[in-house]
Amino acid sequence: MNRKLLTGTALALVAASAIGIATFTTAETDVVADMPSEATEATEATEATEATVPAARQMTIWRDPNCGCCDAYADYMEENGYHVTRIDERDFDKRSVEVGVPEQGLGCHLAQVDGYYVSGLVPAEIVARLTEERPEITGITLPGMPMNAPGMGGKSGTLKTYAFSGDEITVFSDE
Repeated sequence: MNRKLLTGTALALVAASAIGIATFTTAETDVVADMPSEATEATEATEATEATVPAARQMTIWRDPNCGCCDAYADYMEENGYHVTRIDERDFDKRSVEVGVPEQGLGCHLAQVDGYYVSGLVPAEIVARLTEERPEITGITLPGMPMNAPGMGGKSGTLKTYAFSGDEITVFSDE
């Protein structure tokens, strides 16, 4: 009799466990199905940004992840009304040359805004002028890392920004 009772109890426990596992799995699947994934949330956030922020105020920056001035510059641009997407890319300089930035005019990062490339720590008002005037150029650059540029010590004095398009390089701004 003990054997029958023991066998019956064991079968009842196995059945209860199977029902519990099936219920838990179904409930977990329903919860997971209702939860958006991080990728979905990021895509929705990007779509919302693209829909609500004008293209002239959306900026993507490719930068060396170890460069603090690039982060300071991105923060500066955000403070000036830009939505900035930061992309870590140690070889941003290669990308810069590929898109047309003259090698002698490389800045400390590469950005793209409203169809133009911006190399270096270009002040926000110069970027705004670029997207407002819409000249027929590939982009602009502020070579090197001038100490009086945004992202370094803050804008002070004059900074010479160059326009580039193909082999042509001209002064875009000297202010």
